[in-house]
Amino acid sequence: MLASSSSSSTTAMDDESSDDNKINGITHHHNSVSRWPSNDALDKRIYKIALPCIANFAINPLIGAVDLFWVGRMGNALAIAGQAAANQVFSSTFWLVSYLPSVTATLVSKEHAKNDKEGVQDAICQAMFLGFIISIFGTGLMLTKPDLVLKSVLQADAPAMEFAKPYLFIRAFSFLPSLITTTSFAAFRGILDTVTPLQISLFSNFFNAVFDPILIFNQNMGVRGAAYATLAAEIISAVTFLKILFQRKMVRWSKLLKLPQWATLKPLLLGGLALQLRNLALNITFLSVARVTQSIDNSGVSAAAHSIAIQVFQVGGVVLLAMSTVAQTLVPNEMVPKVDQKTGEIKSGGIRAAKALVNRLMSWGFVLGSILGAFQILLLPMIHKFTPIVEVQEAARVPSLISSILQIINGLVFIGEGVMIGCGNFLTLSLTTVVATIGILAALQVFPQKYGLAGVWMGFGVFNILRLSGVILHQKRIGPIALRNIIEKEKEEAIRIQNGSI
Repeated sequence: MLASSSSSSTTAMDDESSDDNKINGITHHHNSVSRWPSNDALDKRIYKIALPCIANFAINPLIGAVDLFWVGRMGNALAIAGQAAANQVFSSTFWLVSYLPSVTATLVSKEHAKNDKEGVQDAICQAMFLGFIISIFGTGLMLTKPDLVLKSVLQADAPAMEFAKPYLFIRAFSFLPSLITTTSFAAFRGILDTVTPLQISLFSNFFNAVFDPILIFNQNMGVRGAAYATLAAEIISAVTFLKILFQRKMVRWSKLLKLPQWATLKPLLLGGLALQLRNLALNITFLSVARVTQSIDNSGVSAAAHSIAIQVFQVGGVVLLAMSTVAQTLVPNEMVPKVDQKTGEIKSGGIRAAKALVNRLMSWGFVLGSILGAFQILLLPMIHKFTPIVEVQEAARVPSLISSILQIINGLVFIGEGVMIGCGNFLTLSLTTVVATIGILAALQVFPQKYGLAGVWMGFGVFNILRLSGVILHQKRIGPIALRNIIEKEKEEAIRIQNGSI
């Protein structure tokens, strides 16, 4: 842990001088905590949380790649395009409530840092209760209005609709199990346990990998078989998570079945409303991308190639997304000062320690983004393994290359946005995403017409550059970890001390 107190605190070598800084009588020693990865105690704390998170996040795209592989073996580009469209609709619908795990992890992390077990229970149970109510509407929408939701990415007469509708119908039943799984995962992250979710994920997704070829080919179900395999894995995961949550007394039936009080529900709803704006913007972005991709040609080649480019992106993207959750987990925990009960002195934590942690995480984002982007480029010759269709292979090459190059930016963006969530600055994150969405919508009006599918991925470049601008603004100017805001807060604290008000 990083030492921090009213007389001595730790900070990263960012804009600060390496000399001691004295503000109104309070001296802050800028200890030698490097901004860059150095395999020190801070890095080891990050490893402990990050490695299981990365492995856990790697499983989902790996399973997605397995689904894509077996559906691709059907030799029908429309089957791939239909599955991709249905998956996009399910993901977009699910993202409307994806704020729930993000806010839950932050609330649980803060309560855990204060060693408040009742507070941890309240945060998890109120999220589960709210998630159950929302899932009723999400599942109902996809079951009763499949044509309506699929029209967001497919033309009504698109040939791929034949495969998309039955796939979406089956996937709709996994809405509640998926929400239970993601909320439970967030709860375990909040108590700094990332190993248990990894074990559950490996266990449940093993069944998906086994069932795919059996149901798709042996049982001759086609894309329906892929949907059933995914549904089975989601149910197994949700049931396992709930069992362990009860065993560890992280949830209680009395709280799960009780309407939460406004005092405990308020942080979840307020944070959720702010993040809902972000999720709406992300939905508009990815639905627009999917629609433009599907409209490039009616053969399904561009849509299938886009799915492959997404899979190439996720080879490295999954690591960076996992690091974002590490930031969401560690930052709120680190911002809470850890006080020695005997002496009353702060042993560790605090805003300066959080600043040092953020600086290190951002450096890791840049390093990992660069390495993973290069690794993805080395994997490009393997594209033919995803599908035997030569036209799809060729169409996927340039978009896959662009997605690889963009990982350098993504490393900074994903971790930076995780920091915003960890700091509780949900509205700032949402407004940044809205601006980025406006940017990509404008880009999609121009680039695809000139460059085809590659133009879609150029639009992603615009999207993430604008998001990076928001990250920089948060960390340098307006966020609680911005150095000028830290100094201003310390000045105010010093004045209160001098005036004898604390």
